[in-house]
Amino acid sequence: MRTTYTVLAVDDEPSIGKLLEKELSTPTRTVHVATCARQARERLRRTTYEVVVLDIRLPDADGIEFMVELRQRYPDTEVILITGHGNIDNAVEAMKLGAYDYITKPFNLTELEVVVERAYQRAFLRNENRALRHARDGAPPAVTLIGNSQSIKEVRYLIEKVAPTDVPVLITGDSGAGKEVAAHAIQSLGTRADKPFIIKNCATLQKELARSELFGHVRGSFTGALENRDGLMAFANKGTLFLDEIGELPVEVQASLLRVLENKTYRRVGEKDHRSCDIRLIFATNRSLAGEVEAGRFHEALYHRINVFNIEMPPLRERKEDIPLLAEFFLARLGNGRDDLRISDRAMACLMQYGWPGNVRELRNVLERSIILAENNLITEHALPRELAGLAGGMGGTGGGASAVGLGGGGVPGQHGAGGESQGPLTLEAMEREHIAR
Repeated sequence: MRTTYTVLAVDDEPSIGKLLEKELSTPTRTVHVATCARQARERLRRTTYEVVVLDIRLPDADGIEFMVELRQRYPDTEVILITGHGNIDNAVEAMKLGAYDYITKPFNLTELEVVVERAYQRAFLRNENRALRHARDGAPPAVTLIGNSQSIKEVRYLIEKVAPTDVPVLITGDSGAGKEVAAHAIQSLGTRADKPFIIKNCATLQKELARSELFGHVRGSFTGALENRDGLMAFANKGTLFLDEIGELPVEVQASLLRVLENKTYRRVGEKDHRSCDIRLIFATNRSLAGEVEAGRFHEALYHRINVFNIEMPPLRERKEDIPLLAEFFLARLGNGRDDLRISDRAMACLMQYGWPGNVRELRNVLERSIILAENNLITEHALPRELAGLAGGMGGTGGGASAVGLGGGGVPGQHGAGGESQGPLTLEAMEREHIAR
């Protein structure tokens, strides 16, 4: 659960407000005070509150009507009503209209604190569930960049340096080179590792609805907007928003995103007031954004703002020495618990000679296919796609591809001489001995 949250206490009696601010404040709970609805609206525009403790009688508003307004504009905020003139009818009406609870004066501070904490727990769990629905499904991807090449070591160094900060990061590189893995690594090493991590591919945004999906909308703002709805900015608040393929973001929306970066505020579609947000932004693209700026397809100010810290992911063809380690990693991930999957020397040579236009993603797909076609848990060149298997044609004989490099169970090699060459085909008995030794 998130370690800190903020409460707004709205009461026209200054003594009550000071009491609530003093007694409810803790190292994990910050309490702000407003004496009227106008002050409360101003504070709500600037700060995100998980809980509002609201007096039912205010000098400039009816408490129940104001509560309904808050619930419509800030549906993720829980409202607790307090009053010195309570009755059963008001309590029932308040609960029907969306109040979390209804407390009468004089109230017990300990009981009020328990109610505030429970209201926060409900708000947090609801927001977390909604954020999870917008995050990528499936098992969490690996956040370790596999490889010992110099280029990957440099990327790893940059990630370790930038992760603890909140500056925006632009990850560039070819499709499939591992930009999303780098984004996950930044998130996992940063101060927001336990906060929401929302991923959105901008190429999937419909031009007409892109602004709404990012920032949310209010009811009636366009055809089909039947209710108020938050966008990704609200779901990622306090956490990280990763916008992949940022070069695909419609130009009409780019200026609004620039406002988020510069002022940490945004507006839902159809809403006049700005909302504050606390978000770490990470971007990725396989395009040249500088070229897109020159062509007039990308906002120049936005480009300079997101390019504060650039990480360039190297293509796989430039770090082929990492292929054996990557193959070992994918065999372990894709092998359904099998630790004896191996790749023959000829098959590995094919992997090393191929150009990998699809980069690491293509390597993963090739190995996933090859595992299915493996014979006796051995991947030979015959299990590879035709464009890779053809690379074995000009290579010297190595026992018909039966010799293998054992990449399961920690990547311990098979029987090799001092020069690393295979000593010939392994018998079943030798393979068993090797497996037991590993």
